Amino acid sequence: MKTNRSIPACTIIPELAYADVGEAAAWLCEAFGFSERLRIGNHRIQLNCGDGALVVIEGGTESNAGHSTMVRVADVHEHCAHARACGAKVLREPTDYPYGERQYTAQDPGGHVWTFSQSIADVDPADWGGVLVDDRRT
Repeated sequence: MKTNRSIPACTIIPELAYADVGEAAAWLCEAFGFSERLRIGNHRIQLNCGDGALVVIEGGTESNAGHSTMVRVADVHEHCAHARACGAKVLREPTDYPYGERQYTAQDPGGHVWTFSQSIADVDPADWGGVLVDDRRT
């Protein structure tokens, strides 16, 4: 795949709409730990998150809760506390699951729902009822 400095290198790049792009990007960086990568006018901002990315685009409303974005983090409890202190509405408190993840779910000021996930064990999917179809991790 050809590289281009004008777009993040990751394969999947969610585009999330917000009424105020600059305000949303600043909040996502402060509360959820993203960092700005590229600004395009005042209508689009690319954000980095680990080896992933997302693009904040113009046009959102307060009813953006029809989907969720999942982000892996090192420490769910620490991340949740920081996001809550920055005004995130925590919809589901940090919880450990039998599939080896600790997760919490929050809603940002634009109405988007985010699930943050921390791996706490390497669990065979068959142990909790999953069926591994392809064992590639990328």
